[in-house]
Amino acid sequence: MKARLACSLAAASLWHRRKVLALVCLTLTLSVTLLLGIQYLRTEVKQSFTSTISDTDLIIGARSGQLNLLLYTVFHIGDATNNIRWSTFQDLKQDSRIDWLVPISLGDSYKGFRVVGTDGNFGKHFRFGRGQALKLAGGQWFNGVFDVVLGAGVAEKLNHALDDKITLSHGGGRTSFSNHTNTPFTVTGILEATGTPVDQAVYISLQGMEAIHVGWESGVAIPGRTLTPEQAQGRDFTPSAITAVFAGLDRKILTFRVQRDINQHTGEPLSAILPGVALSELWRLMSQFERALLGITGFVVITSLIGLIAVLLTLQTQRAHEIAILRATGASPTLIASLYVIECLALAVVACLTSLTLSAAAISMLSPWLLTHYGIQIQLRPLYFPEWGLLASVPLAAMLVGLVPAFSAWRKSRSQGFDSLGES
Repeated sequence: MKARLACSLAAASLWHRRKVLALVCLTLTLSVTLLLGIQYLRTEVKQSFTSTISDTDLIIGARSGQLNLLLYTVFHIGDATNNIRWSTFQDLKQDSRIDWLVPISLGDSYKGFRVVGTDGNFGKHFRFGRGQALKLAGGQWFNGVFDVVLGAGVAEKLNHALDDKITLSHGGGRTSFSNHTNTPFTVTGILEATGTPVDQAVYISLQGMEAIHVGWESGVAIPGRTLTPEQAQGRDFTPSAITAVFAGLDRKILTFRVQRDINQHTGEPLSAILPGVALSELWRLMSQFERALLGITGFVVITSLIGLIAVLLTLQTQRAHEIAILRATGASPTLIASLYVIECLALAVVACLTSLTLSAAAISMLSPWLLTHYGIQIQLRPLYFPEWGLLASVPLAAMLVGLVPAFSAWRKSRSQGFDSLGES
């Protein structure tokens, strides 16, 4: 009965002061939405980050650290320390333990986007996310020497369409004065957005990568020695070297043995890394920043709760007459103090429920836009246990901060000198 009476009185008090408390509730709602949104983004971005490449068992490149090898092959950041001989790639193809290989050749760019030379196995075997395959939004994979497939981000930012002609640049810089003007490429395909670095790259064949460098020495085109598309027809453009290789094994149990054998390769110094392990190590290096961001957001929520205390303490002077009437009718100081705790709890619960609704609506509306413009893949899903725990901490914290005005009200109501029912 007392609990029901306290809840009824608290509801009436909240409704009577709805205009002032609505602003407090709005501030708390925005703070909780920010807190929940940051935690949600942390989880989704981490999942997206660690799923940048999946179902690839090994990444093989010239002898290097695993983070460097991961960065330039998967994230297109930095450059390789050396190349791999084509004969070494052929030797890897003869290894019966390896199910498939995807060669990667880097070195050129297109208006700041990395150009990746590869073959048909890239579209067939490369996976991201939870084993998702690459899909074309339009067109087809390259068949000719001078065909090119654009990532979704490249096509979007540069407003390219199928059959457009593009000219690649020599070197990986954003600005280049050495362009392959004699060998323009034709856009034959555009990939669907993946939310990974695949969206920010341009894909050509290994033969195309070789063809555009005929007649180039030390990064400079020798006049009269470069090829035109017509001159390139019918010629053999087997590469002499490639940058790296993605490898998939049919028997996963052999992964570590194959990795050890490749690292001990006698023909040339090689490094074979497990992409999942390298991604986890890279995320650990970055995790301190996202933890700091979550901590800052937590302080925002605490500030909102402190603001709630200030409002309730300010309203106490306006509620003196109300408290006197309640005391005169037999309400105990404990009952009056509990009103403040219940009000804080109610405001926090309303703020959390409103925050859930706002967050779900924002994710549903913004996720396609984030994927298209920023390559961030966020999907609407049920909250994980840590996110529910973070959300539940807000009402608990509100109950604790509600003890401050509750104690003040309890002390003042006792000093009024009324005898309560069942309490002196």
